[in-house]
Amino acid sequence: MADDSFDSLRLSLMQDVLPVGLAIVERARRGGAAKLVEVLTTSKDPLKDLRVEGESAAQTVRERLDQVSPGLGNPVIPVTVDVDDSDFVTQEIEDGETLVNALTRIEDRLRLLEQHFQSDVSDRSSSLEEKG
Repeated sequence: MADDSFDSLRLSLMQDVLPVGLAIVERARRGGAAKLVEVLTTSKDPLKDLRVEGESAAQTVRERLDQVSPGLGNPVIPVTVDVDDSDFVTQEIEDGETLVNALTRIEDRLRLLEQHFQSDVSDRSSSLEEKG
């Protein structure tokens, strides 16, 4: 349970806090406190605007963190997958038949290639014998 809450916190930090923080830093760097106060006073949803504004920089930071250790910058989110098995048996039989057909086609093409190479080799050896 504690591990889930830690992963949730880390995910929230990477997806929400990091972009906002980077946007705040960039605004302060470009225009000082006035530029920062501007977004807080003129926007209906300043956090959303800052998040959108800082997302590209945050994505770059997350990718660099992933280069250090995969999953560090873009945390892996556990998912559950449900499979409907009702049609599985029928599909398996159809796939098996399709597989057999595909393998038969491959085998036929390999035979044709072998025949082509054998005739090509015999043509070359005949040509060499005529020259020699």
